Amino acid sequence: MSNHIDFYFDIISPYAYIAHKKILKHKNIIFNYKPIYLGGLHKLAGIESPAFNKYKLRNNINDCNLVSEKNNIKFKWNSNFPINSLNIMRGYICIGKDKQNDYLNCFFDAYWKDNHDLSNDDNISKLISNLKIDSKVFFESIKKQSVKDQLIKLTTDAFENEVFGTPTFIVNNKIFWGQDRLEYALEEFSAN
Repeated sequence: MSNHIDFYFDIISPYAYIAHKKILKHKNIIFNYKPIYLGGLHKLAGIESPAFNKYKLRNNINDCNLVSEKNNIKFKWNSNFPINSLNIMRGYICIGKDKQNDYLNCFFDAYWKDNHDLSNDDNISKLISNLKIDSKVFFESIKKQSVKDQLIKLTTDAFENEVFGTPTFIVNNKIFWGQDRLEYALEEFSAN
């Protein structure tokens, strides 16, 4: 039986943002945050992102607005969606565990609440500076092969565990996909 819930995420996913906000309300449960590169995962799984289908995209926008409103989560569909999240996800890996929570909150909010363009390195630099992270070191670190390899491995491992999108929760080797499945993952965890 598991003593935690694995949470697979990418900052580019609005549903991962909503799930993250819901997770913050469960302080007595350990969530193991598993960063992945959603674009790479979709490629491995042969899935086309809803971002590239105008009908699915329109539904996603409406659905995210509805779900965030129902859950009292501040949310604004980002006008720059979709962006390539590769450097942001590499950044989460390389900044060190002590800064990861602040980094995640900052970048999720910047993209899905404050409508920042996170494809712009100057905007990333400002956010990094606000977190007291050296911008020069950050941009050098995300280019290191070891960091690139780690994100590739995390994404490949997720695919091999049959994760095909974000957010995904895994508890007791059971997969729960989607922000609306968090409650099911919590029930499975509570049954331990």
